[in-house]
Amino acid sequence: MSERVLVVDDEIPMANVVRSYLDREGFTVTMAHTGPDAVEAARTHDPDVIILDIMLPGFDGLEVCKRIREFSDAYVIMLTARDEEVDKLLGLAIGADDYLVKPFSPRELVARVRAMLRRPRAALSSEEIPATEAVVYRIGALSIDTGSREVFVDDEAVELTRTEFDLLAALAARPRIAFTRQQLIHEVWGPGWYGDEHVVDVHIGHVRTKLNDTADQPRFIRTVRGVGYGMVAG
Repeated sequence: MSERVLVVDDEIPMANVVRSYLDREGFTVTMAHTGPDAVEAARTHDPDVIILDIMLPGFDGLEVCKRIREFSDAYVIMLTARDEEVDKLLGLAIGADDYLVKPFSPRELVARVRAMLRRPRAALSSEEIPATEAVVYRIGALSIDTGSREVFVDDEAVELTRTEFDLLAALAARPRIAFTRQQLIHEVWGPGWYGDEHVVDVHIGHVRTKLNDTADQPRFIRTVRGVGYGMVAG
């Protein structure tokens, strides 16, 4: 089956151009042009990737992303006409995976979609994972089960997005290593990733919030000044 892409943009000519490029690459494409329609289309069509404009009628793309994250782990690429850091960080902090500033090359957009889809999608079922590959990492009160993709802090379940889980698991797999942002991008987003290095900082911040962790008094994730991130030594 071909991968499914949802294109959400109220600029219909632009949406049609993006759709034509994706069609030629063999994707199954669905389109929506308002915030409410985007959420409904994501629920109905279960896309693998969502290309989501920030400025939409009804409600904006940030709200769309927030609502979609309640039921979908699709990759999300935010589109913005404003090259402002606040837009980028807001979009990534609510669960987007990448962003592009308009005007952009449709070929570059397709390349980013391909790079995303080279990453593992969701976890395999427990029956499909060999026992030797399912690992439980424990750092203090934190437990990370790579088989079930479950995270617990103080025996309470923590809901992470796919990217957040992959990032936390990469750090926990080698807890004594100080990772650079580029190393984490290679581990989590893949070697073909086109995005901004600061995507790592945003997702680390989001994971810390969900784990009730802080940068100044870290329980689990430490900032290694001048390098990147690592796990707190047990």
